[in-house]
Amino acid sequence: MPRQSDYSGLAIFSYGFRPFFFFGSIYAALAVMVWLPVFHGHFELVNAFAPRDWHVHEMLFGYAAAVVTGFLLTAIPNWTGRLPFQGKPLMLLFATWVAGRVAVLVSAEIGWAAAMVIDAAFLILVAAAAAREIVAGRKWNNLKVVVIISLLALTNIAFHLEAHFSGIADYSSRGGIAFVIALIMLIGGRIVPSFTRNWLARRPAGPMPVPFNRFDGIVVAISVAALAIWIASPVSKLAATVLIAAGCLQVIRLVRWAGYRTAADPLVLILHIAYAFVPVGFLLSGLGALDVILPSAGIHAWTAGAIGTMTLAVMSRASLGHTGRRLAASIATQGVYAAIVVAAVTRICAALLPDEMMTFLPIAGFAWVIAFIGFAIVYARVLCLPRSA
Repeated sequence: MPRQSDYSGLAIFSYGFRPFFFFGSIYAALAVMVWLPVFHGHFELVNAFAPRDWHVHEMLFGYAAAVVTGFLLTAIPNWTGRLPFQGKPLMLLFATWVAGRVAVLVSAEIGWAAAMVIDAAFLILVAAAAAREIVAGRKWNNLKVVVIISLLALTNIAFHLEAHFSGIADYSSRGGIAFVIALIMLIGGRIVPSFTRNWLARRPAGPMPVPFNRFDGIVVAISVAALAIWIASPVSKLAATVLIAAGCLQVIRLVRWAGYRTAADPLVLILHIAYAFVPVGFLLSGLGALDVILPSAGIHAWTAGAIGTMTLAVMSRASLGHTGRRLAASIATQGVYAAIVVAAVTRICAALLPDEMMTFLPIAGFAWVIAFIGFAIVYARVLCLPRSA
């Protein structure tokens, strides 16, 4: 891009997606590699969080927050036409993210309050940087993304407070999941049909994705209401009713995007597969609210499924597109996609079939690590070297 021609520093800090996608994927793998032996009781983490809370927090406010940041810092210059976030400001933001991961890990040593301040600084800075660029570019419609990031930042603070004063962060865990899923509904609802339409336009005539209309607005509104009720009261008939209704509407929304026509392009198809875990999460969470299945089935459909798969789908596509590479999924990239889908499905199965949990959990963990380490290896040159001519 011409407006980047004056940048002469390290390539990895030339655009927001580079450091956060590369190191975020490595961290996603390392965090699960640590979590599995902790879960099985082989060793203990010494920090201010309960073991489960550390796992949840680092997947949401460590990994997912990094990828969301990388995406936003890449998308906002396209929305506003302004210069990208790069060089020293990007290094500072990345260093803040790293400091947060270290602070949480050693929070028993430095104190929970100090860890909270250091960790919370990252998302606050992200929200401030995004707001500054969007306001300067006068793209007021995109401020809703800043609102969600700001709410996610507040939820991170609430997570630390709830974990300290209550012993376990239940409400804020659900809140963090809900806000990331809301981002997927908002941003995924924009990019999935858009990329699908662009690809199908070069194919024989047939059904095309339905543009965003009043139906989509209703689906998103009902889904947000369902998430709010789920945060406050995850096990109730009201929660079950609204969650299942939202899940059914999300299925209809997804079908309207004509994903069944994209089987020939894995780079587009994976976006539809990733979004499919959103309605699956709503439906399984609704059944969990009725005590038909374990509530963790729906939670992992959203986290391992929707968040894990969508972030890998977006990271791979954005990394190729913004470095001048051809938009095509290599065999290695397809292997990464297969691994994350296996990880998501087996983790859901572990919750649906509790008697077989110890069979499915290692498979899910191994597949997750393969997916994210695989992404880091396959895209190392793409992310760390200068843009292709």
